[in-house]
Amino acid sequence: MIRAMWTAATGMNAQQANMDVIANNLANVNTNAFKRSRAEFADLLYQIQRMPGTNSSNVSINPVGIQVGGGVRTTTVAKEWVQGNMRQTNNELDLAIDGNGFFQVTRPDGTIMYTRNGAFKKDNVGNLVSGDGDQMSPVITVPSGALKVDIAQDGTVSVLLPGVTQATQIGQIQLVRFDNPSGLIAQGNNLFLPSFASGPPIQGTGGFATGFGLIQQGYLESSNVNLAEEMVNMIIAQRSYEVNSKAIQASDDMMSLANNVRR
Repeated sequence: MIRAMWTAATGMNAQQANMDVIANNLANVNTNAFKRSRAEFADLLYQIQRMPGTNSSNVSINPVGIQVGGGVRTTTVAKEWVQGNMRQTNNELDLAIDGNGFFQVTRPDGTIMYTRNGAFKKDNVGNLVSGDGDQMSPVITVPSGALKVDIAQDGTVSVLLPGVTQATQIGQIQLVRFDNPSGLIAQGNNLFLPSFASGPPIQGTGGFATGFGLIQQGYLESSNVNLAEEMVNMIIAQRSYEVNSKAIQASDDMMSLANNVRR
């Protein structure tokens, strides 16, 4: 009965972690390019009271044995790098990556980070920056007075200047990909840092032939959170938490009955 209480307690802890992940997914349903997370679990060590395959008599063996589990633990909280829906904005500085890749931005301290959020703006000198003011890397500067900004699917940036009939190329947006994007370290603000698990950043230009996605101007990538799926997962987590709490209560009742036995 004591074992049952501890086992059920691990189940409650696991479902609490599961609920935390689901709540974060729901909170970011409208976050540009947000990738939902999924909690994954594994069973704990088993107490083997009878080993399968051991002799049960001189002429037979135990075909199954007795193995009592010790509960569950959270192993990973993994992001699902599924493409979100493309939402048209018609803003010439809104960019979405259709396929594999990340934008590079430079933080004020000089750290280069990576993001799928392509809601870029212009700062006071015309540099393309994120909503938090992080500069795109390499730096793209739109000349003052530019009439139109055109960004091709491979990341080539061109502008139309007053008095000029042909567009002028001013830079090239570089994308980055990782062999294992699930190994990236989430920093908040839609930003990620590489780790040993993610592998080093691989830089290139947009294009399926180069292993990168295509840059779509005038679009933003939506969150890949499915509200209906998350609601179902939340109900399952809630019911599982409730059942585990009842298992603790039942074990406590059984211990109470055992303590009150009269000879």
